[in-house]
Amino acid sequence: MAHDLLEHLREAPLVADGAMGTMLNAKGVYINRCYDEVNLSAPELVRDVHREYVRAGAELIQTNTFGANPVKLARHGLDERTEEINRRAGELAREEARGGVFVAGSVGPLGIRIEPWGPTSVAEARAHFLRQARGLVEGGVDAFVLETFGDLTEAHAALEAVREADPGLPVVVQMTIDRSGCSLYGTPPEQYGSRLDGWGADVIGVNCGVGPHTMLEVLGHLRRVTDRPLSVQPNAGPPRRVDGRTIYMCSPDYLEKFARRFVEAGARLLGGCCGTTPDHIRALAKAVRRGRATVRAGAPAPPRVEAPETPGVAPLPLAARSALGRALAEGGHPVLAELLPPRGCDPTAVIEKARTLAAHGVTAINVPDGARASARMGHLALAVLLGREAGIPAVLHYCCRDRNILGMQADLLGAAALGIRDLILITGDPPILGDYPDATAVFDVDSIGLTNIVARLNHGLDVGGNPLGGTTNFVIGVGLNPTAADLDREVARYRWKVEAGAEYAVTQPVFDVEAFDGFLARLGPRRIPVLAGIWPLASLKNAEFLNTEVPGCRVADAVMRRMAEAGDAVAQRRTGLAIAVETIRALRGRVQGFQVSLPFGRVDVVPELVAAARG
Repeated sequence: MAHDLLEHLREAPLVADGAMGTMLNAKGVYINRCYDEVNLSAPELVRDVHREYVRAGAELIQTNTFGANPVKLARHGLDERTEEINRRAGELAREEARGGVFVAGSVGPLGIRIEPWGPTSVAEARAHFLRQARGLVEGGVDAFVLETFGDLTEAHAALEAVREADPGLPVVVQMTIDRSGCSLYGTPPEQYGSRLDGWGADVIGVNCGVGPHTMLEVLGHLRRVTDRPLSVQPNAGPPRRVDGRTIYMCSPDYLEKFARRFVEAGARLLGGCCGTTPDHIRALAKAVRRGRATVRAGAPAPPRVEAPETPGVAPLPLAARSALGRALAEGGHPVLAELLPPRGCDPTAVIEKARTLAAHGVTAINVPDGARASARMGHLALAVLLGREAGIPAVLHYCCRDRNILGMQADLLGAAALGIRDLILITGDPPILGDYPDATAVFDVDSIGLTNIVARLNHGLDVGGNPLGGTTNFVIGVGLNPTAADLDREVARYRWKVEAGAEYAVTQPVFDVEAFDGFLARLGPRRIPVLAGIWPLASLKNAEFLNTEVPGCRVADAVMRRMAEAGDAVAQRRTGLAIAVETIRALRGRVQGFQVSLPFGRVDVVPELVAAARG
């Protein structure tokens, strides 16, 4: 059957089925239920859907396994039943595939971000897909349909996994697109079409996201870069909310009109996605049958065009990007000082403090991005004001908590246009720790993924690999926690950040020099410059707060004892400053610079700390 499927597609178009989820929902399966588990608990519903599509004219039906990977099934406590659910789905489809109808195993994305955008490695993703693919092979599928992929890297991992599960089965790979025709990560069709062709996908196409009109245009772009059979499975138009219901406006007649155009554009596998029903497939099959004779006698495909590669350009040398970059590149000893944005809209007091810090020789002002999830003036606005009004550059904290991947890219391009060059990239504290614990966190990527995004911008490429027409030239810093509960994971994440493009690291406050030495040794001899965090304790209460309520911060027992024995408030402040100075002197030969926090905005401690840092 596998061989017959590819032979059929080379000769004439083939009609696939439509939406599975739409049909199961219409049969009473609620949206909050695991649709893949229905293969086990209500198999008759799945059989009914397959049967209706076959009666409507579908010549290829897809298993009810779009989300049947271990990552998504784990959300329902079903990850250990991955193989069983996929095997049963294949068997159900096979039972209804009468009269030579093909069965394709449906494989969708994992629902998480993989490298370079998230912490899941490509190898881990491939292993998840492999479990699903093996179950589908046991269920008797004739092919695989990898559908609704937005990330080309994830699609490649899935393709490799299904090839490992059964190298002999044909594989259809379909990207999901936006109205521009690009993938959800911004990759244009010429690029993802060329890549999928090079990776050996047997059929290349698009599904979901948009309706027929945009997909017709995309087929033309794909045909220019590949001579493999093309597939198209549009939604029944973009979904609309009408009186609290989700309505798809594309009628079967409308889809029928586009079917002939799809075939003329090179489509050989035609079906439907979200919102489509057996009525849509019936109309599609009617149009495809009418056009088959024309296709068999049709004109040859246009000559294939190689998609241009966009490797990006080199950013400026580190020393040419900023004063901090120059200090890092030339072995200087930069000192950063942290100033929190104000809670209101008046930056006057912060600007005055910045001027004082500049006068004391601080290299740059570190501006946190919603530290401890607090609600304050926007850090980007303050960073620009500090440069303009105080004459000192700002190091912009940028966290992943509040923005999706599109918002991050937009913010960073805007920051570059406003003259910001120095960054510290962090994942960010969850809202539950801050002023508005019910606020929604985004966390589209973590700090590793964000580092990859910024590194691409520095090479003149956006997230989708498209040229920007210039580079951002950021100096890329990342966070580092020498007192993390899981030091093995912290060291591994540090190495991933370096691999992603990090150029320096700033640590959490150091209160234990011996432990810090051990941590530095674990980073290895060839590490990026490290700036040690320094926090001059203001009081015993301040030390207790850091030790118990600030994530990632730990105050050594010896320091706690010294603060407790210091006496009154004045003595405690002096002791806290003395500990900070001692820590700087002890670390001066071990790290390249320092990042000084200023509890309660106390700039009076800076001269002594800068003097200690500079020797």
